[in-house]
Amino acid sequence: MIYLQLFWEFFKTGLFAVGGGLATLPFLYDMGARTGWFTAHQVADMLAVSESTPGPIGINMAVYTGFTSAGLLGSLCAIVGIVTPSIIVIVIIAAFLKAFRDNKYVNGAFYGIRPASTGLIAAAGLTVAIGALLRLDAFEGWSRFWTGANWQAIVLAAVIFAVSKKFKKLHPVFLILIGAAAGVAFRFAGA
Repeated sequence: MIYLQLFWEFFKTGLFAVGGGLATLPFLYDMGARTGWFTAHQVADMLAVSESTPGPIGINMAVYTGFTSAGLLGSLCAIVGIVTPSIIVIVIIAAFLKAFRDNKYVNGAFYGIRPASTGLIAAAGLTVAIGALLRLDAFEGWSRFWTGANWQAIVLAAVIFAVSKKFKKLHPVFLILIGAAAGVAFRFAGA
C-alpha cells in the first residue's frame, strides 16, 4: 500500500509543481506533515543534497523520500509518480502542437502561470532561508532576533553571497564546495 501512496503523493506533486523542482517544495512540506515520511528540516537537507547532485531537484527528492520510506521499489514508485504528469502533458501537447502553438487562450494561461510559479518558488526559498538562518527552537519572535539567529549560517551566507558577487564568473560548483567545506570546518549540524 505504501508504494501506491508514494506514487499518488508524487503524482500530485508532479501535476501541480509548475516551474521546476523548487516549486515542489511547498508540496513536499505538506506531504511530510501529512504522512510523517520526513520533517521540514529533512526537506531542507534533501534540497541541499538535491541541489548538489546531478539531476532534477524533484526527481532527487522523490528518490530520497521513496528510498527512506520503502526502499528501492519505493524510490521507483515515487519517480514514476512525479514524472507521469509531465509525460502525459508532453504527449497531449505533442499531439495537438499546431493547435496550441498560436492559441491566445493557451498563451494567456501560460502567462498567468508565471506569477504563480514565481510565488511558489519564492515561498519555498523563504522557508528554506528561515530554516537555515534561524534556530527555530530558540527563536522567540523578531523582537528577540539575536537569540534565535544562527550566526554561523548568516555569516557563511553573507560570505558566499559576497564571493559570488565579486567573482561573477565563478562556477556554482565552487560555491557549493566552499559551503560544504565551511560546514565541515565549522561543524554545522542540523537542528
